Amino acid sequence: MKIGIFDSGIGGLIIMKAIKDHLPQYDMVYLGDTLHLPYGGRSSDAIYKYTESAIDYLFRKKNCNLIIIACNTASATALRRIQQQYLVRNFPNRRVLGVVIPTLETVVEKYANKRIGLLATEALVNSGIYQEELQKLAPNMKIFAQASPLLVPLIENGGDKWAKDILQEYLAPLLEKNIDVLVLACTHYPFLIPYLKEILPENIAIISQDSIIPNKLANYLKRHPEIDNKLDKNTNDCFYVSDITKNYVRTAKYIYKQDIKLEKLVL
Repeated sequence: MKIGIFDSGIGGLIIMKAIKDHLPQYDMVYLGDTLHLPYGGRSSDAIYKYTESAIDYLFRKKNCNLIIIACNTASATALRRIQQQYLVRNFPNRRVLGVVIPTLETVVEKYANKRIGLLATEALVNSGIYQEELQKLAPNMKIFAQASPLLVPLIENGGDKWAKDILQEYLAPLLEKNIDVLVLACTHYPFLIPYLKEILPENIAIISQDSIIPNKLANYLKRHPEIDNKLDKNTNDCFYVSDITKNYVRTAKYIYKQDIKLEKLVL
């Protein structure tokens, strides 16, 4: 059985590569729903439908035992229902994890009582999940969210040359709040770190999920040997997308530093 990584687009490949670098022994399956990206502007019903279809495919067709929803928007909108309804009905002994809680746990551990800025998709900001979950972990901490709907399409279409101007516009309200930490609440956003470092004052820390999720997954597997013992090791990884574009192929090669075989599927 394998570890599945699901995302709406290219960002999930960053997470999968980071996990592979940290846990190279595990076999993984990547699924990017590139046909329907970006999820950030979709309705909650549409996001759930796309996410459930992807999860179902990874369980039934690719024999995954554990799936990580690398997409923040899907984690916020669909994860709880997937865990409480879909898994109970269909695969009660398998697991689906998100990226929101691990990210907030790290923020609280490292930056207790600091002012947190959140750069995210519109759907994620509207969900309020980061604020809701932070209240459970650290009620005295404040988080300020900024929707940034142009960033994912920009990254997916290779529009880096416009990134800095757009980022300055999105970051201005957060800087006015005197944030101490900026959380990149989208797995696409690590591509923008060089521009963020040019814009942000040096005293503002940047939290990127590719530096968080691998360690969190390793700890999870250590705590759950009943899952870990079922996972295949040292065979091969697979990559599936619902649409293939030249830019996606080029960016995937950039992330992995080599060509990877992308297979198209219909969800």
